[in-house]
Amino acid sequence: MSYKSDIEIAQEATLEPIGKIAERAGLNPEEIIPYGHYMAKVPFSAIKPEEAKAKLILVTAINPTPAGEGKTTTTVGLGDGLRRIGKKSAVALREPSLGPVFGVKGGAAGGGYAQVVPMENLNLHFTGDFHAIGAANNLLAAMLDNHIHQGNALNIDTRRIVWNRCVDMNDRQLRNIVIGLGKRGDGITREDHFDITVASEVMAAFCLATSLEDLEARLGRMIVAYTNDKKPVTCADLKAQGAMTALLKDALQPNLVQTLEGTPAFVHGGPFANIAHGCNSVMATKLAMQSADYAVTEAGFGADLGAEKFLDIKCRAAGLNPAVVVIVATVRALKHHGGADLKDLNNEDIEALKRGMPNLQKHIENLQKVFNSNVVVAINRFPTDTEKELETIRDLTKQYGVDVVLSEVWGKGGEGGVALAEKVVELCEQAKPISFAYDLDQDPAQKIEAIAKKVYGAAKVELTLGAKRQIKEAVEMGFGNLPICMAKTQYSFSDDPKLLGAPEGFTLTVRNVRVSAGAGFLVALTGEIMTMPGLPKVPSAENIDVDSQGNIHGLF
Repeated sequence: MSYKSDIEIAQEATLEPIGKIAERAGLNPEEIIPYGHYMAKVPFSAIKPEEAKAKLILVTAINPTPAGEGKTTTTVGLGDGLRRIGKKSAVALREPSLGPVFGVKGGAAGGGYAQVVPMENLNLHFTGDFHAIGAANNLLAAMLDNHIHQGNALNIDTRRIVWNRCVDMNDRQLRNIVIGLGKRGDGITREDHFDITVASEVMAAFCLATSLEDLEARLGRMIVAYTNDKKPVTCADLKAQGAMTALLKDALQPNLVQTLEGTPAFVHGGPFANIAHGCNSVMATKLAMQSADYAVTEAGFGADLGAEKFLDIKCRAAGLNPAVVVIVATVRALKHHGGADLKDLNNEDIEALKRGMPNLQKHIENLQKVFNSNVVVAINRFPTDTEKELETIRDLTKQYGVDVVLSEVWGKGGEGGVALAEKVVELCEQAKPISFAYDLDQDPAQKIEAIAKKVYGAAKVELTLGAKRQIKEAVEMGFGNLPICMAKTQYSFSDDPKLLGAPEGFTLTVRNVRVSAGAGFLVALTGEIMTMPGLPKVPSAENIDVDSQGNIHGLF
C-alpha cells in the first residue's frame, strides 16, 4: 500500500481563512494581525490570562526511539477528536527549529491527517520569531565583546564568558571557534561558541515570560560572564535588555494557525527540550485555555524530560494544573526498548514487546505517584502492529491501573482520535491538584537527587567537583531556590543513551551546573549533551526543493 507524504496531504488540504479560525477561538477580526491568508499574530491586548479557564491536557511520551512515537501527531489529532465529539478545543505547540528540519528529525507540524497547516511555513521561517530570538541573542554577544574592546569597565574575565552566539541551524563547525582575529581594531581575540537558537537562554526566557515587561526583566537578569573577582555580569549591566526587547516585541505575540480540520492552533516558541524546559510559550498555552473549553499541549521528548520540566518548572511558574496527562507509545518503540533491532520492528515480537513495557510502566508510575496526575495511554497505531501485540499492551497496562486507547489519528485525523477524546473528557472530570518532584526551598543538590531517584530511578547521584563548586556559587548568589532543569539524553532514563527500557541501579553523573537567571532555573548537565547539533551523513535538506511555481517538495 502506498501512502501520501505529509506535505502532499497538507498541500491538498483546503484551508480556512485565518479570520474564521480566529472567530472559532473567540477572537474578533481586530484582535489578530494577519500574516497572509492563513497565519496571524495575536496582539497582547487580546490575551486575557484571567479567562484561561479551559481544562488543560498535557501530551507526553515514552523515551523516544528511531522507531517513532508521534507525540505531536497525537496532540493535533486529540484536538481534532475533541471537536468531533462536540467540544470546543484548541492546541498549543512549539515552533519547529530549522536545525532538525534540515537535519534528521523532521518538522514539528504533526503527520498524516493530524497536522498543523500551512506546514511549509510552520517548518521554515514561519512568522520570523526564531530569527528575532537569534538577533536578540547575538546583539547581546556583540555588546558584550564591544564592552571588552572599549576598555572593559566591568572588569570582565574573558576566560569566564558564558554567553554564546547562536544560529538556528545544525552546524558542528561552530561549536568551538576563535573570534577577534586580525587587527587591533577587530576586537579581542578569544575562544567562543555557538548554540543552536532553541538552546539560547533568550528562547527559554521568552517562553516563560508573561508580558513584555516580564520579558525585559528576565533578559536583564541573564548572566553573560563573571568578573576577575568572580562576580556575575548580567545583561542589565551591559544595558542591552531594552534593545533586545525591542527586537522581540512582535515575536512575543503568539501565532495562530489551524489544524487540517480547522481547530485553532497556537504555535509559539520552542526551547530545546534537553538544555531547557522544552515547552511552547506560557502566553500561547494561556491563550489556548482562553479560547476553548479543552486545551491540548505537549512537552518535548519523553515524560522523564518533557513532562517533568513542564510540571516542575512551567506549571510552577505559570500556575498551571493539567487535568489529564496522555502518554503516547507505539508497539514499534516498545519493541525497540525491549531489544528488538530496528530492521525487525515490522515483525511481530511479543517477547521484545513485554521486555520493553517497563519503560512505559515507569513513566506511568512517575506521573501517578510523583506528580499525582490522571493518566491515559494512547497507542499510536502503525499499519504493521498486530492485534496480538496491541492486546498484549492492553493486558499489561491494565495491571498499572490506567486505560489504554488506540489512536489512529495519523491515518484518520480527528475521527481516529474520538476514542481518546472521549476518555480524556471523562478523566477531566476527575482532575486533581498536581504534586511536584521536589520543594523549591531544598538545596539544589537535593532537588537534583529527587529528580534522579524519583523520576529516573537512579540509585545514586554523583556531582563532580566542578558541579559542587557551581552549586555553592549559585546558592551564594541567591539562586538556590530556583527549580532544576536537567540536561540529559532523551533516549534513556539514565545519562547513557544506550540504556533503554527502565534501567535500575545506575549512577547519574552531573558534570556541570549553570545559572539561567533569566529563564529562572538552574541547568544540571549530565552525559554528553551538546547545544549545537551536527548534520547527519545524508541531511534531510538534500531532499528539499522548490518548483517554478514556488511549491516546496521533499519536506517530509
